[in-house]
Amino acid sequence: MTTPPELVIFDCDGVLVDSERIAVRVQVQVGAELGWPLTADEVVEKFVGRSNKSVGELVEARLPGRAAAWQQRYEELHRAAVDAELVAVDGIHEALAALTLPTCVASSGSHEKMRHTLGHTGLHARFEGRIFSATEVAHGKPAPDLFLHAARQMGVSPAACVVVEDSKYGVQAARSAGMRALGYSGGLTPAHWLEGPDTIVFDDMRKLPALLTEL
Repeated sequence: MTTPPELVIFDCDGVLVDSERIAVRVQVQVGAELGWPLTADEVVEKFVGRSNKSVGELVEARLPGRAAAWQQRYEELHRAAVDAELVAVDGIHEALAALTLPTCVASSGSHEKMRHTLGHTGLHARFEGRIFSATEVAHGKPAPDLFLHAARQMGVSPAACVVVEDSKYGVQAARSAGMRALGYSGGLTPAHWLEGPDTIVFDDMRKLPALLTEL
């Protein structure tokens, strides 16, 4: 028998805030500047959903000694772009207002980054005190560490957690944690990258409350 959901764990980038488009554009720019030409599709495939540490390891393998410079330049450009153009994911405010289950955030981003992006979109106060970062665990997504950490901190068993994700590494992490996943395909990640066991793929955040009642 399926355990009824007791906790909804939200990814941040691409699920709460529409930041992935910004991030991908900035990564392409930084790659062009520092010597790793990347297309937007390549950035989505290689980087989206991963922690800064994981991205840094990929950069270091390709451009030895340049990972720190890459991260510094990325953060500089990303922050400016967020201030100028970041908005919440379409429909997320309505979805959150309709939810009755407890919620939290578990993101590959740092706490500083989330304070900036969630604060800019008016979402930080809704999750304050229930925000978890990959910087708190040993291994980022697709490892299950972050989601298991969030569940422990919230006092909920993994089987009773539902993860809302928009990246292939995120849904993989949810499955590895023994959690069900709702894969949001309204952003940059192709829907078929999100499909798999214990995962429902959807493309409109306003459908989220109804989907949770079907689990």
